[in-house]
Amino acid sequence: MSFRKYLAEEMKNPEFKKAFEEEKRLLALSYAIVEAREKRGLTQKELAEKSHVTQQQLSKIENGVNCNMLTFIKVSNALGLGLTVTV
Repeated sequence: MSFRKYLAEEMKNPEFKKAFEEEKRLLALSYAIVEAREKRGLTQKELAEKSHVTQQQLSKIENGVNCNMLTFIKVSNALGLGLTVTV
């Protein structure tokens, strides 16, 4: 069975689909932060200092590891990015 067929089957499970979509959004946010940091020519250390977070916290964000919203806000603000939350 190919990966695409396997994924299509798994996506029929509502719990799997929800977890998959949440992970997909987290990774998209992580990628946007990495892209913005690199576009500005900042190292992780420089952005961490500017954001008032540790480099370890920033690394976790950039690697898609779940962290708290305040850390995302601090990093986004330091990069001049906006966060939008929809309900």
